[in-house]
Amino acid sequence: MSVGQNIRKAREEKQMTQDELAKRMGYKSRSTIARIENGDNDVSQSKLKKFSEILDVSIRFLLDGSDSPVPADARERPATNIPVYKIPVLGTIVAGIPITAVENIIDYEEISQEMAKTGEYFALVVKGSSMEPKIYEGDVVIVKKQSTVDNGDIAIVLVNGNEATIKQIQRSQSGITLVGFNVAVYPPHIYTNEEIEDLPVNVIGKAVEVRRKL
Repeated sequence: MSVGQNIRKAREEKQMTQDELAKRMGYKSRSTIARIENGDNDVSQSKLKKFSEILDVSIRFLLDGSDSPVPADARERPATNIPVYKIPVLGTIVAGIPITAVENIIDYEEISQEMAKTGEYFALVVKGSSMEPKIYEGDVVIVKKQSTVDNGDIAIVLVNGNEATIKQIQRSQSGITLVGFNVAVYPPHIYTNEEIEDLPVNVIGKAVEVRRKL
């Protein structure tokens, strides 16, 4: 079977539509997936790796169908009975000046079902260096969706309704201060109570975990 046919087989076994696979791969439409599966489009090595991760199969299986349809690293991991729950990685969050929030799903992360029972979670990829040395560019932050956080917590903050940033929160009677750990990149920024209402400035989640690839 061809690479495209193996991709189709893996996709159908996961009961995933072409639309869903296209979205997770970053393609604009399902037609790209259709052309790949029909053998009309070639697949680069980097895209092949992404297909294997999204479809949860080995690259060798996609290449020739001869391998077990399970990623090699998964076969090498010891089996566990710990249930997991997948949450979406929604895009990029800036550790620096706020930018327009991105909500398209670009990947998935796993959390324990025990953790999932405590609330609604999503994940974001960090861009920028203002939260170093605690959080680095490229880190994935696991976020618990909530509208309030305690003083000193690291939060995802939405400014002007569509600009998001990750910062430590410091509250006072006059407003809130967004603090980056790398002050050379991002000096503390104060929003008054009036600005919080008028802009507005809203907390949309609390950062509870950082994941980093070595």
